[in-house]
Amino acid sequence: MEVHKVILPPPKSTLDKLKAKLKEIFFPDDPLRQFQGQSLKRKWLLGAQYIFPILQWGPNYSLKLFKSDVVSGLTIASLAIPQGISYAKLANLTPIVGLYSSFVPPLVYAVLGSSRDLAVGPVSIASLLLGSMLRQEVSPTQEPLLFLQLAFTCTFFAGIFQASLGILRLGFVIDFLSKATLVGFMAGAAIIVSLQQLKSLLGIEHFTKQMGLVSVLSSVFHRKDEWSWQTILMGVSFLVFLLVARHVSLKRPKLFWVSAAAPLVSVLLSTLLVFTFKAQNHGISIIGKLQHGLNPPSLNMLRFHSTHLALVIKTGLVTGILSLTEGIAVGRTFASLKNYKVDGNKEMMAIGFMNIIGSCTSCYITTGAFSRSAVNHNAGSKTAMSNIVMAVTIMVTLLFLMPLFLYTPNVVLGAIIVSAVIGLIDIPAMYLIWKIDKIDFLVCISAFLGVIFISVQDGLAIAVAISILNVLLQITRPKTVILGNIPCTDIFRNLQHYKEATRIPGFLILSIEAPVNFANTTYLTERITRWIEEEEGGGQGGKKMDLRFVILDMSGVSAIDTSGISLLTELKKMAENRGLELALVNPVGEVMEKLQWANESDNFMTADSLYLTVGEAVTSLSSKVKGDASNHV
Repeated sequence: MEVHKVILPPPKSTLDKLKAKLKEIFFPDDPLRQFQGQSLKRKWLLGAQYIFPILQWGPNYSLKLFKSDVVSGLTIASLAIPQGISYAKLANLTPIVGLYSSFVPPLVYAVLGSSRDLAVGPVSIASLLLGSMLRQEVSPTQEPLLFLQLAFTCTFFAGIFQASLGILRLGFVIDFLSKATLVGFMAGAAIIVSLQQLKSLLGIEHFTKQMGLVSVLSSVFHRKDEWSWQTILMGVSFLVFLLVARHVSLKRPKLFWVSAAAPLVSVLLSTLLVFTFKAQNHGISIIGKLQHGLNPPSLNMLRFHSTHLALVIKTGLVTGILSLTEGIAVGRTFASLKNYKVDGNKEMMAIGFMNIIGSCTSCYITTGAFSRSAVNHNAGSKTAMSNIVMAVTIMVTLLFLMPLFLYTPNVVLGAIIVSAVIGLIDIPAMYLIWKIDKIDFLVCISAFLGVIFISVQDGLAIAVAISILNVLLQITRPKTVILGNIPCTDIFRNLQHYKEATRIPGFLILSIEAPVNFANTTYLTERITRWIEEEEGGGQGGKKMDLRFVILDMSGVSAIDTSGISLLTELKKMAENRGLELALVNPVGEVMEKLQWANESDNFMTADSLYLTVGEAVTSLSSKVKGDASNHV
């Protein structure tokens, strides 16, 4: 076999390396390449289109597209109205705020957003989180004005945080919320949200303010005297109706409009029943009178100098990250179905500015809702114009139709929330996580149990902490395996994965499958030394091995620091002291470059110690042994 020696790469300046690294961190999608070779006028146009995506599709908009967007816009509006009212109550806010939040944010997103399918508005998880976190310090019933002011201020901080991530291109921050974390968190939050609706579904007036499973169930069974059979009958009836409608739409996607229209039908029908039979006089609680008119300005309601500033900042950050994660995930999901791309940084800026403007116009935190976006997608939306149509429909409702909701029963709003969040419990996804990765399942179940038994935010924090700990363990305890040869080939693979792989006498071939840095050099030194001692002392079979060479396959080492270079230096000296020879195979990228720099000051690796493949290293070193033997003879 012909042996190919490793050629050292040409050195790069520190500035060039820094530029390349920063570009990869902040501009992996290289957004500036579209401006190359363009005239100044064209650059200005492209820049405006980048900031305002509506300028991309707006000039080519047609009547045919508008017809599709009107249908989808009216369809999601029928879902947005009852959901907006319901989710506002979930956040401990007045129902009208939910409708406000379904009017202004969609208009902002239509101008700044890059998704054609995302339908924005209040969502259950962010509503629950905002309401539960603020309620820790302020009572929504005793201090409703202060609670509302803090909700708007939270929304403002959430928007600032979200927009900053997009502007600074720091979207990788939300990647710390892994899929396992989100699956467990969403399932736990869905159960907590559903349990909270027992207050409305059972007609209980004095309900616990705690969010935990034990507190809620204790409150339910200690208040049996407050249960109302009329409320239970109405709640169960409409909940069954909503779940059946959802089941029909899941089984037959073409009938998506059944589940989309079911919440509004439930609201209208239940309101008619209450009005006709005067059910409010028989234990059925109703929403009551709602003010009509468009969003009043709320800039003067933002509180930046209160004793609750730390609380609103923390709540804004947590709800901002969660809503941002949900919005981007939903947008990318439906973009992949229609084969177009959604720019994550644009979405962060769009959702961020949407919430900043919303906080100044009586809106609380909003994002892309999965249920509404699914309906929007299935209804045939073509552009973000569907959000504008939805907003106009909400506007008409705010101006003229608010008296219709006077007799809307709270129990139906609770049923709507339960039917909406029940789809967040993804048992097949949990089972798949269990089958693939047990550590990920631990993260998932920790989030689930933490949300149910402690609190929503603490459950999320526990899951994120376990995820980070898992990453740290992977860094500090990198995978290192012994390689063997596949017979009749020059291929070397993990001995534990390939039964046919065999050891090469006189060789210890190791593969390091992680970056080598200060966090794991001590572990690697101890692990490699132990392997060498085991080989020299008796090997895996108890028979002493005539060890001559140690080969490190560094194909999986993507990065190395000065501590890692020191590790190689120490291994080289240790091998020489034991009469062994150390060889490195295929150091790639910056690893080779740093080896080159280190070799200039301390000539610890020669060209004869570097090889492209394990096969070449074994062939070359074996021939060296044969040459030494013949010379000895």
